[in-house]
Amino acid sequence: MNCPNCQQNDFKVVDSREVEDGIRRRRECLGCGHRFTTYERIQPTAAYVIKKDGRREEWSKDKLLAGLHKACEKRPLPVGTVDKLAYDIEAELLETGRAEIPSTAVGDKVMEKLKAIDNIAYIRFASVYRKFTDVTEFKEMVDRLIDRDAPGARAQLPLLLTDTEKKIKRSKGHDAAIIS
Repeated sequence: MNCPNCQQNDFKVVDSREVEDGIRRRRECLGCGHRFTTYERIQPTAAYVIKKDGRREEWSKDKLLAGLHKACEKRPLPVGTVDKLAYDIEAELLETGRAEIPSTAVGDKVMEKLKAIDNIAYIRFASVYRKFTDVTEFKEMVDRLIDRDAPGARAQLPLLLTDTEKKIKRSKGHDAAIIS
Protein backbone atom coordinates (compact mmCIF):
# COMPACT_ATOMS: atom_id res chain seq x y z
CA MET A 1 0.00 0.00 0.00
CA ASN A 2 1.25 3.47 -0.87
CA CYS A 3 0.42 6.94 0.40
CA PRO A 4 -2.29 8.45 -1.86
CA ASN A 5 -0.45 11.78 -1.72
CA CYS A 6 3.26 11.02 -2.28
CA GLN A 7 3.21 7.28 -3.17
CA GLN A 8 5.67 6.34 -0.39
CA ASN A 9 5.02 3.12 1.48
CA ASP A 10 6.27 4.16 4.90
CA PHE A 11 3.55 5.21 7.35
CA LYS A 12 2.31 4.66 10.88
CA VAL A 13 -1.10 3.74 12.28
CA VAL A 14 -2.56 6.62 14.28
CA ASP A 15 -5.90 5.03 15.26
CA SER A 16 -7.65 1.64 14.84
CA ARG A 17 -11.34 0.93 15.37
CA GLU A 18 -13.58 -2.03 14.73
CA VAL A 19 -16.40 -1.29 12.32
CA GLU A 20 -19.38 -3.35 11.24
CA ASP A 21 -17.54 -5.66 8.86
CA GLY A 22 -13.84 -5.15 9.60
CA ILE A 23 -11.30 -2.69 10.96
CA ARG A 24 -10.89 1.01 10.18
CA ARG A 25 -7.38 2.41 10.48
CA ARG A 26 -6.22 6.05 10.34
CA ARG A 27 -2.70 6.20 8.93
CA GLU A 28 -0.11 8.95 8.65
CA CYS A 29 2.56 8.97 5.96
CA LEU A 30 6.04 9.36 7.45
CA GLY A 31 7.25 11.02 4.24
CA CYS A 32 4.75 13.84 3.73
CA GLY A 33 2.57 13.75 6.88
CA HIS A 34 -0.65 13.13 4.89
CA ARG A 35 -3.35 11.28 6.87
CA PHE A 36 -5.71 8.79 5.25
CA THR A 37 -8.10 6.00 6.21
CA THR A 38 -7.91 2.34 5.25
CA TYR A 39 -10.43 -0.44 5.84
CA GLU A 40 -9.57 -4.07 6.40
CA ARG A 41 -12.35 -6.56 5.74
CA ILE A 42 -12.48 -10.31 5.80
CA GLN A 43 -12.88 -11.58 2.29
CA PRO A 44 -14.73 -14.89 2.10
CA THR A 45 -13.27 -17.63 -0.01
CA ALA A 46 -14.38 -17.39 -3.59
CA ALA A 47 -17.39 -19.50 -4.49
CA TYR A 48 -18.13 -20.59 -8.02
CA VAL A 49 -21.47 -21.06 -9.71
CA ILE A 50 -21.74 -24.15 -11.92
CA LYS A 51 -23.88 -23.28 -14.93
CA LYS A 52 -26.26 -25.74 -16.62
CA ASP A 53 -23.81 -26.18 -19.51
CA GLY A 54 -20.96 -27.04 -17.11
CA ARG A 55 -19.15 -23.69 -17.16
CA ARG A 56 -17.85 -22.31 -13.87
CA GLU A 57 -18.32 -18.63 -13.02
CA GLU A 58 -17.14 -16.81 -9.91
CA TRP A 59 -20.00 -15.87 -7.56
CA SER A 60 -21.24 -12.35 -8.27
CA LYS A 61 -23.59 -10.56 -5.90
CA ASP A 62 -23.92 -7.82 -8.53
CA LYS A 63 -25.33 -10.34 -11.00
CA LEU A 64 -27.81 -11.56 -8.37
CA LEU A 65 -28.84 -7.98 -7.60
CA ALA A 66 -29.32 -7.19 -11.30
CA GLY A 67 -31.68 -10.15 -11.70
CA LEU A 68 -33.62 -9.24 -8.58
CA HIS A 69 -33.90 -5.57 -9.59
CA LYS A 70 -35.22 -6.61 -13.01
CA ALA A 71 -37.83 -8.92 -11.47
CA CYS A 72 -38.90 -6.35 -8.86
CA GLU A 73 -38.88 -3.37 -11.22
CA LYS A 74 -41.86 -1.04 -10.65
CA ARG A 75 -43.23 -3.20 -7.84
CA PRO A 76 -44.52 -1.58 -4.62
CA LEU A 77 -41.82 -3.01 -2.36
CA PRO A 78 -40.36 -1.16 0.64
CA VAL A 79 -36.98 0.50 0.11
CA GLY A 80 -34.11 -1.89 0.76
CA THR A 81 -36.16 -5.06 0.20
CA VAL A 82 -34.20 -6.13 -2.88
CA ASP A 83 -30.84 -5.49 -1.22
CA LYS A 84 -31.87 -7.44 1.88
CA LEU A 85 -33.16 -10.25 -0.32
CA ALA A 86 -29.82 -10.43 -2.14
CA TYR A 87 -27.93 -10.36 1.16
CA ASP A 88 -30.09 -13.18 2.59
CA ILE A 89 -29.77 -15.33 -0.53
CA GLU A 90 -26.00 -14.83 -0.68
CA ALA A 91 -25.62 -15.59 3.04
CA GLU A 92 -27.69 -18.78 2.80
CA LEU A 93 -25.80 -20.05 -0.24
CA LEU A 94 -22.31 -19.20 1.02
CA GLU A 95 -23.13 -20.46 4.52
CA THR A 96 -23.19 -23.98 3.15
CA GLY A 97 -19.41 -23.72 2.82
CA ARG A 98 -19.46 -25.28 -0.63
CA ALA A 99 -16.90 -23.93 -3.07
CA GLU A 100 -19.18 -24.74 -6.01
CA ILE A 101 -22.87 -23.91 -6.10
CA PRO A 102 -25.13 -25.18 -8.90
CA SER A 103 -26.94 -22.37 -10.73
CA THR A 104 -30.18 -24.29 -10.15
CA ALA A 105 -29.68 -23.89 -6.38
CA VAL A 106 -29.28 -20.14 -6.85
CA GLY A 107 -32.36 -19.88 -9.09
CA ASP A 108 -34.50 -22.03 -6.78
CA LYS A 109 -33.47 -19.96 -3.75
CA VAL A 110 -34.34 -16.71 -5.59
CA MET A 111 -37.73 -18.09 -6.63
CA GLU A 112 -38.46 -19.26 -3.07
CA LYS A 113 -37.69 -15.80 -1.65
CA LEU A 114 -39.56 -13.89 -4.38
CA LYS A 115 -42.64 -16.09 -4.00
CA ALA A 116 -42.81 -15.07 -0.35
CA ILE A 117 -42.68 -11.32 -1.02
CA ASP A 118 -44.28 -10.55 -4.40
CA ASN A 119 -46.16 -12.79 -6.86
CA ILE A 120 -45.52 -10.56 -9.88
CA ALA A 121 -41.76 -10.44 -9.23
CA TYR A 122 -41.87 -14.22 -8.78
CA ILE A 123 -43.65 -14.69 -12.14
CA ARG A 124 -41.23 -12.34 -13.91
CA PHE A 125 -38.21 -14.19 -12.57
CA ALA A 126 -39.74 -17.62 -13.21
CA SER A 127 -40.60 -16.75 -16.81
CA VAL A 128 -36.90 -16.16 -17.52
CA TYR A 129 -35.41 -18.79 -15.20
CA ARG A 130 -37.69 -21.69 -16.16
CA LYS A 131 -37.45 -20.94 -19.90
CA PHE A 132 -41.01 -22.05 -20.65
CA THR A 133 -41.37 -23.77 -24.02
CA ASP A 134 -45.00 -22.77 -24.48
CA VAL A 135 -47.73 -20.67 -22.93
CA THR A 136 -49.40 -23.75 -21.40
CA GLU A 137 -46.48 -24.35 -19.03
CA PHE A 138 -46.54 -20.69 -18.05
CA LYS A 139 -50.31 -20.78 -17.44
CA GLU A 140 -49.95 -23.88 -15.24
CA MET A 141 -47.41 -22.08 -13.07
CA VAL A 142 -49.66 -19.02 -12.74
CA ASP A 143 -52.67 -21.25 -11.96
CA ARG A 144 -50.71 -22.98 -9.17
CA LEU A 145 -49.85 -19.57 -7.76
CA ILE A 146 -53.50 -18.46 -7.90
CA ASP A 147 -54.68 -21.71 -6.29
CA ARG A 148 -52.17 -21.19 -3.48
CA ASP A 149 -53.50 -17.68 -2.77
CA ALA A 150 -57.23 -18.26 -3.43
CA PRO A 151 -58.30 -19.35 0.08
CA GLY A 152 -56.34 -16.54 1.78
CA ALA A 153 -57.20 -12.93 2.44
CA ARG A 154 -55.17 -11.81 -0.57
CA ALA A 155 -57.79 -13.07 -3.06
CA GLN A 156 -59.37 -10.21 -5.00
CA LEU A 157 -63.08 -9.50 -4.59
CA PRO A 158 -65.22 -9.72 -7.72
CA LEU A 159 -65.81 -6.46 -9.55
CA LEU A 160 -69.44 -7.23 -10.42
CA LEU A 161 -72.08 -8.87 -8.25
CA THR A 162 -73.32 -12.33 -9.14
CA ASP A 163 -77.08 -12.85 -9.71
CA THR A 164 -77.40 -14.43 -6.25
CA GLU A 165 -75.71 -11.45 -4.59
CA LYS A 166 -78.04 -9.07 -6.47
CA LYS A 167 -81.10 -10.98 -5.19
CA ILE A 168 -79.81 -10.84 -1.62
CA LYS A 169 -79.21 -7.08 -1.84
CA ARG A 170 -82.72 -6.52 -3.32
CA SER A 171 -84.31 -8.54 -0.54
CA LYS A 172 -82.61 -6.27 2.00
CA GLY A 173 -83.96 -3.12 0.33
CA HIS A 174 -80.82 -1.96 -1.47
CA ASP A 175 -82.41 -1.74 -4.93
CA ALA A 176 -81.18 1.77 -5.62
CA ALA A 177 -77.52 0.79 -5.26
CA ILE A 178 -77.69 -2.06 -7.75
CA ILE A 179 -76.95 -1.51 -11.40
CA SER A 180 -78.32 -4.29 -13.60
